[in-house]
This record gives sequence, C-alpha cells and structure tokens, in this order.
Amino acid sequence: MTSIQVEAPVLRNEQITPDIYRLTLEAPAITERSNPGQFVMVKGADNNGLPLLRRPFSIHQSSSDGKLQILFKKLGPGTSFLARKKAGEILSLVGPLGKGFSISDLPEHVCVIGGGMGMAPLFYLTKQLLRNPATKNCQIKVLLGATTGHEINTIESDFKNLGVEVNVSTDDGSAGHHGLVTDLLASKLNQDKKWSVLTCGPYPMMNGVVEFCRRKAWPCQVSMETLMACGISACLGCAVQAAAQNNNPQEPYLHVCKDGPVFGAEELEWI
Repeated sequence: MTSIQVEAPVLRNEQITPDIYRLTLEAPAITERSNPGQFVMVKGADNNGLPLLRRPFSIHQSSSDGKLQILFKKLGPGTSFLARKKAGEILSLVGPLGKGFSISDLPEHVCVIGGGMGMAPLFYLTKQLLRNPATKNCQIKVLLGATTGHEINTIESDFKNLGVEVNVSTDDGSAGHHGLVTDLLASKLNQDKKWSVLTCGPYPMMNGVVEFCRRKAWPCQVSMETLMACGISACLGCAVQAAAQNNNPQEPYLHVCKDGPVFGAEELEWI
C-alpha cells in the first residue's frame, strides 16, 4: 500500500496522565489507506528546533472522517516536542507505513494483549475486529498491562466502551491483577478453546506471550517496537533476527519498518 507525506493540522492534544498524551490530527489521505498495526513517521512541519529526525508512532485510531490519533509517552526531546503541540499547529506525517495485523482468517476466539505503550495500536485493531465481517462475531478478550493504575485507567475505559471484555494487570497492584499481564493468559482464557493472540508491548512481555502460544499451538501475531530513523528500510536500523528455520545466510535479519512491524511469531527468533 502506497504511503504519502501530508501536512496535518493538530485538532486536539489530550494529556491523559502526567506523561501520556493522545494527539488527534486531520490526515484523511492517510486514514483512507491505513490498517491496524501500521504506523506513521512524524516531524514538525517547519523544520525548526527538535526533533531533527522523524519519529515512528503506531496509529492509535483512524476514522472515516479523516481523523488520525497517536498515543505516546513523553520520554525525551522528540515526545516532549509533540506534547507541546497545540490545536492549529502543523505536523508533517509520512504514512501509512509497514505491514499491519492480518485479521481475515482468525479462529472464533481472539485475544488482544498489550503492555505499556504497546496498547496504542491495539485499540484501532480491536475496533476493526468488531467491524470486519470476518471477525465481528468472534469472542474477543482484551488483556492490558501497565506499571501502575493511573497509566491504564483511561485506555481501559476506552476499550470497555467498545463492548469487549477487558482484564488488566499492574506491576504495583493498584489496578486489576497484581503481576504480569502474561499471567492473565492462563487465568482469563478458556484453555479448551483455540485462541488467536495478537500482541504488542515490551520484548520480554511478548517473548512470554509467544512461548505460551507455542505450548498451546495457538497462532500468534506480534507487533515489534524498535527504534527507527527512516521508516522505509533505508537506514536498516530496525533489524530483528529472523527465525532459524527461515534464516537465509545472506539475509539473517528482517526489518521492522518494511517486513513488519507485525510479524507472525514464528517468523522471528525468540530468546
């Protein structure tokens, strides 16, 4: 699918927590082409100040009226720059980029599991699962993990408003299960059913998800989070190791921006 560059006006910038923001932009030329799991590369349109390079962000929402949302955590100069953006200001977007989730051939039981800011692309994914004729009658469960309750409250409510079952975990026990979100796979999913698991989050979390699915012989798709400078496979900075059984000595790596960010779990080598 062809990506394009657009100058997108900021419509709204919401501060959800002290350091998590949701930015709404007008970008109909991108939203009409996007699929869940794809991403955009973002830069200040005037080229003044920071950040010098574009930053990759998963598409959090994409609506038929041309509104696009990204969800991000303020961590460094690039995200601090975005956190200061106000309605009416312009950002330059390139997108949609990458390969998204495949939802055309899923079993009737689907689990969406996200950790930290890996929750960002899963909201768009869940909405699409509910709209798509092939999946709208599936049983869908959403499992969300965060460090503490205040990081997850708003996003949990957004998912619940879609009408799906949502279960949460927090590292400090301030909301939901006290522990890892991967614990919920065993406690919240009927083990006698075949589930398809779609996940995004920190590598250790997804490694645990993949191992669990491997033991159950459940299909699993993973959305990888890596640093990248270009988003078009020019810099080759987002390499991940291909699975040994698929390994080509000349090309032992896959690139998140071009080959992903969504992969079948079996495509990658896991520790």
